[in-house]
Amino acid sequence: MPRYLTKSRFLLALDCPTKLYYTGKNQYPNKNSDNEFLEALAKGGYQVGALATCYYPGGHYIETLDYNLSVARTSELLEQDNVVIFEAAIQVGRYFVRVDILEKRGNLVNLIEVKSKSFDGNSSMDMLDKGGYIASGWKPYVYDVAFQKHVLGLARPEWQVDAYLMLADKTTTASIDGLNQKFLLRDHQDGRTHVEYVGDVSAEGLGQAILTRVNVNDLCERIYNRTDSRNPLPAPFGEYCNMLANHYWDDEKINMPVHKDCGNCEFRCTLEEEQEGKVSGFKECWAPQFRLADPDFEKPSIFDIWDFRRKPDMIEQRIFHMDHVQPFHLGPDADDPTPTLSRQSRQWLQVKRTRDQDPSAYIDNDGLIEEMSHWIYPLHMIDFETSAVAVPFYRGMRSYEDVAFQFSHHVIQEDGSIEHLPEYINVERGHFPNFDFVRELKKQLSNDNGSVFRYAAHENTILNHIQVQLQAARDVDDKEELIEFIRTITHSANHTGPRDMIDLLDVVKKHYWHPIMGGSNSLKAVLPAILNSSEHIKEKYSQPIYGKNSEIRSQHFDDGWIWIQEDEQGKVISPYKLLPSLFDDLDDDNVEEFLMGDRLADGGAAMTAYAMMQFTEMSDLERNRIVEGLLKYCELDTMAMVFLWEGWRDI
Repeated sequence: MPRYLTKSRFLLALDCPTKLYYTGKNQYPNKNSDNEFLEALAKGGYQVGALATCYYPGGHYIETLDYNLSVARTSELLEQDNVVIFEAAIQVGRYFVRVDILEKRGNLVNLIEVKSKSFDGNSSMDMLDKGGYIASGWKPYVYDVAFQKHVLGLARPEWQVDAYLMLADKTTTASIDGLNQKFLLRDHQDGRTHVEYVGDVSAEGLGQAILTRVNVNDLCERIYNRTDSRNPLPAPFGEYCNMLANHYWDDEKINMPVHKDCGNCEFRCTLEEEQEGKVSGFKECWAPQFRLADPDFEKPSIFDIWDFRRKPDMIEQRIFHMDHVQPFHLGPDADDPTPTLSRQSRQWLQVKRTRDQDPSAYIDNDGLIEEMSHWIYPLHMIDFETSAVAVPFYRGMRSYEDVAFQFSHHVIQEDGSIEHLPEYINVERGHFPNFDFVRELKKQLSNDNGSVFRYAAHENTILNHIQVQLQAARDVDDKEELIEFIRTITHSANHTGPRDMIDLLDVVKKHYWHPIMGGSNSLKAVLPAILNSSEHIKEKYSQPIYGKNSEIRSQHFDDGWIWIQEDEQGKVISPYKLLPSLFDDLDDDNVEEFLMGDRLADGGAAMTAYAMMQFTEMSDLERNRIVEGLLKYCELDTMAMVFLWEGWRDI
């Protein structure tokens, strides 16, 4: 295939020019290879693209992915004085771009890049930061358009090109129900995800426009003039693009100095992958610059330190390994002897115990005892699964309003008995679940004054958002009761409820650390630490005591479910890895037709699963299996919080 510099490759090089050499090569595994598709699916990016085309009736869609055929078909259409083309293919020299929407009126051309990102401003000036430069959050989007405009200028210098971003307009609301349901995804064999238009997609049928078109010509000019940033491109825009295009065409690596963002490099691979002949782009960059050998990459590095913000200083001082980091590198509070951990003292704890190969956990016993002394039984562990998509499901909703489609709830009595209570889940396509969600949560939490727990801020944020939705809602008879309930268990800038949810993540950060957690405080990192630390939990949950009719009542796991299983090294396997496959007992022929992967083991997968059920066509069999997977996954999330409580109590 021709090695053209496309807009996606340009943006990759904008992140790091060296990545141009690694991309698209089988020997360099790319950890982000599926992320763009899943993100677009979960956030409704495909629906935004399809909705945008509806604003231009009569447009021509370039369907072929073949370079030559798509360019030829585009050129043929451009012979017309007035034409709208979707996915217009423009090739000149070593550049190739597909323009989302190209609107031609004689020599006046509108280049429209469609993005699912939301916008609540009035003009491109609202994309600038306080210093008058393009805000970092907008930089990749504007550079994308600037690159396309540059290529169009080279290909058709006689054109006057106006550049636009078409974005989800946060200032408007959908005026019809089921707008999202008008765009269903179809997975085809040609390498593209296609959208099927359902029902009336005329201007009248779509109601009020929820996308806005923002002219960004002025921002493009700032980029071309290198006045867009405090740290603009190192060469004039056209010269820089030529350099990228030539290196990519000739398959020559652009060697860049390593930097703080290398820790997020997607071109990394495991030791197992290396043994299979794969190559780590990350290693190829760092090895010569820091004189590192393969064994050096197996040791903990500065990228493994939790929330470490001084990586540029370490790189400047040629420090790569964690065991070379000293307290003064972290900050003045790193050596603070106070038992309750600060950010810097927590970092130093991780560095010191990793360096000393100390396998023991850090437990601020007094701090934990003080925290737990205020907890009121019964204890309620709750976890939400939510979605936020660009094209609203319901009338009156804005883009990216939160939809709460599921919660799980474990309750712990003072005598230590534990039960998973009936949860809430909505899988009905096109149904707005938020108010029913709160009604059921209120029903379950209003029987006592026990403490309510969450892990991280998500649940508090979602309930506060639903409160705003309730305040704006009409014809909701119990809205005041629901609002008062939400205020009781949440906090905001203006209030703290008498039963404000307790954040177990905050408790972890202040009072608990284990080497197994490394640089992460996520529940999925803390859980294996607790399970491997507590002999009580190991003994108790290695027995078949969990299930629908077992000692610990479950809603969805069969009787005799065993949570504690060990690997060959005697380490407890994360329960998330024990979640059953969705399709284990099905014929391969059935599974091949399914859109969803075979496991649900994180919140992103849950969001994607809900999105699939809302706006893809799938069989009842697949839908039912996904629902079962969601129910078990969310139940485990609150059971993990139970394990955390039980482990701390044991300690």
